[in-house]
Amino acid sequence: MTEALPTRKAVRLRGRSFLALVLSPELPFGEWLGQLDDLARRSTGFFLGRPIVLDVAGLPITREQLSDLLSELTKRNVRVMGIEGALPSILAPGMPPEMKGGRNAADIEVPETPSGAPKAGDAKADAAPTAAAEPVRTTQLAATPSLLIEEPVRSGQSIIFPEGDVTVLGSVSSGAEVIAGGSIHVYGALRGRALAGSAGNANARIFCRKLEAELIAIDGLYKTAEDIDPKMRGQAVHVWLDDTVLKTVVLAN
Repeated sequence: MTEALPTRKAVRLRGRSFLALVLSPELPFGEWLGQLDDLARRSTGFFLGRPIVLDVAGLPITREQLSDLLSELTKRNVRVMGIEGALPSILAPGMPPEMKGGRNAADIEVPETPSGAPKAGDAKADAAPTAAAEPVRTTQLAATPSLLIEEPVRSGQSIIFPEGDVTVLGSVSSGAEVIAGGSIHVYGALRGRALAGSAGNANARIFCRKLEAELIAIDGLYKTAEDIDPKMRGQAVHVWLDDTVLKTVVLAN
């Protein structure tokens, strides 16, 4: 008499992609870390709970320098999940794993009003804020790669749409962020963060009915609340990128 063996379920393997912020440090690391600290003071907690990839491609550094950099980032609550572009000779056991094959899902400056970014107006990071704190009703328009947000974006919420434009019919609250691969249109007050052109689109624009933003950015170049011309605050504005300069103009009524 043979005994029937229990049927085993096959191990299920599934792929899942996540957006991650990419930090691209620059030498000397001391100055770069100082810039990171300066930005973090203006917007604490941005890196908490967010996946970070450290891009060291092209940097002439040693294993010791990389180890020291990782330690400094850990002290700042920046937890690196992987290292990109590192020579095999500088990687050591205990370091985050080497990462390859990443694609630019949303190339942005590490938002500074959410928290530290590498280098103002120059360094870039692959976007990846955490999921929205509350569900937001959205409609993806069929004809074009656009996302329509039909209600205000509340503090703590993140809207990420690297495929195209994002239109918000309401306001974007302080502490909220909208990240788009294309342009961003806000028909209310923009009090949070708006990062357009996040997939490398320098032609993206930002439009809002009332500018009170913590941060605005296009293709990785950004301005924080302190950098925005006071004359523009409270106005309906159009923001665009002119070469390496982020320009803002008041819209006519």
